[in-house]
Amino acid sequence: MSSKDEHEGRDYLRSQKQGEILEPLNPVREMKNGDDDDAFCSQICLEILEKGELQVSDKERHANQEASVKEIASIVSDKCINPETKTPYTVSMIESAMRDIHFSLNPKRNNKQQALDVIKQLAPVIPIQRAQMKIRMTIPAKEAKKLREKVSQYITIESEAFEPDLNLVGLIDPGHFRTLEEAIIGPTKGRASIEVLSLKEMTDTGDSALT
Repeated sequence: MSSKDEHEGRDYLRSQKQGEILEPLNPVREMKNGDDDDAFCSQICLEILEKGELQVSDKERHANQEASVKEIASIVSDKCINPETKTPYTVSMIESAMRDIHFSLNPKRNNKQQALDVIKQLAPVIPIQRAQMKIRMTIPAKEAKKLREKVSQYITIESEAFEPDLNLVGLIDPGHFRTLEEAIIGPTKGRASIEVLSLKEMTDTGDSALT
């Protein structure tokens, strides 16, 4: 260490003891004229210091957006069907429909939330709805009449029979499963049951074009 550095070090320690507030060191050293490489590096350093991070390239940003759109389309394809044909839409069909409605990504909402937005926006354009879940419910005979009225608003009943308990088979929106479970389990003290027969009620897939 040079005598100059030692002298500056002693001054620094002395100022600390005296309670002086020192100016922070400049993170970018002063450059000499004509030092182009250092000038470029220093400019990048200043950019990072001011903005916290380097800007993502246009190419990378575009790739990220495409990946998000595909994931949203995949969620819609997995959760929805064409109610007229009872068949699901392929991911490519949903992507095409999203382009038709000029769908724009919203960075403030996650992909699952945006998938719900897409379903709502596509509804006026193509026949689409959430795929329904097929379930079987068993309700003790004692509470059957009262609870049947309560659950009937959430289920499209396909068949029912008393054996002697009430057995219902029908279709529901997946979002209503928890509501139905709570509606029959509590009042019967756990003697009722609900069973999933099919997660998505549909026929074989098809590749017909969107119209």
